[in-house]
Amino acid sequence: MLEGFQAGLAWIIVLRKREAFRKAFSGFDPAKVARFGEDDVLRLMADPGIIRARAKIEATIRGAQIYCEMENRGESFSDFCWSFTEGQLIQGDGQSWITKSALSERISKALKQKGFKFVGPTIVYAWMQAVGIVNDHSTGCFRRGR
Repeated sequence: MLEGFQAGLAWIIVLRKREAFRKAFSGFDPAKVARFGEDDVLRLMADPGIIRARAKIEATIRGAQIYCEMENRGESFSDFCWSFTEGQLIQGDGQSWITKSALSERISKALKQKGFKFVGPTIVYAWMQAVGIVNDHSTGCFRRGR
């Protein structure tokens, strides 16, 4: 969700607003966000603590609905995501600064086919790093080996 709001903006903007996003979007609980309606959209559009982009707000709500629909069908979102790497971590070389890959392009396409928005290859690559599918930490970073 946060990667989608970051689109076109500096990460620091999103990071500084993270707690406001957490509060505004019910602790990032997909089941709660999936039930948001027009009143919630208007409430979020009036919230100065978050990025007030209607398309991104609506995409987040729809994404939560799609996530819940997948879960209700017995399709684990986690399993879906990890299926692209057969459950294996992608270990970067720790020296290259990659912003997208053939894998992020494939995942982006699959997410779009499911109806998700704001999931272009660059956003998906940042998400892959954030959730641990890709480890691109530099060779000198203390997080590299974790």
